[in-house]
Amino acid sequence: MEVKKSPKADLEGKKTTWMLVGYVIVLAFMFVAFEWTKRDIVIDTSQALSDLVFEEEIVPITEQKQEVAPPPPEVPAAAEILNIVDDKADVKESVVASTEDTGQKVEVKYVPVKVVEEEPEEQTIFEVVEQMPDFPGGMGALMQFLSKNIKYPTIAQENGTQGRVIVQFVVNRDGSIVDPRVVKSVDPYLDKEALRVIGTMPKWKPGMQRGKPVRVKYTVPVMFRLQ
Repeated sequence: MEVKKSPKADLEGKKTTWMLVGYVIVLAFMFVAFEWTKRDIVIDTSQALSDLVFEEEIVPITEQKQEVAPPPPEVPAAAEILNIVDDKADVKESVVASTEDTGQKVEVKYVPVKVVEEEPEEQTIFEVVEQMPDFPGGMGALMQFLSKNIKYPTIAQENGTQGRVIVQFVVNRDGSIVDPRVVKSVDPYLDKEALRVIGTMPKWKPGMQRGKPVRVKYTVPVMFRLQ
């Protein structure tokens, strides 16, 4: 028996039509995919910014309380003692008389005020100045003067005492020698002779400071040597 086919059930005739429809759909999807770009994407950030809130934590400042010292206790006021005098008691009244009533003169004594004067610059003793004092003729002449005028003490010669006595003195503004003293002693007799010779020296050329003569402290060694 031969099977009869219905013309509606025949799909071979519509195969080509459905294939064309499929191609059209695929091309449509590809066209949409190529035309879709990132420029069409819009991101709305207004809500995100409005929801973002920065909260700042406030740290309280701690202050140390300064302890205030209590006030000193009040000194109680001295109670006034009232002496009640009897009405019948004899009380002598003191009368203060002015100079106009007595006619006596008031003596005003003047008490001088002691003023401590500072030492003037002229009396200042310098140790180092711009131009030191100088013996007339220089140091060579000073050594000759000392060796010529020194008289060796007899007791020191008998005891064989010798050495160098260092004497310090002050050269005044006029060149005179004052306040000689021994700063290094050897023997009392040699010290005494060294002071005597220093006291007989002639006037020196005074020291100068800023173009003016000043008092200067000077040191000279006096040599005692036995032959």
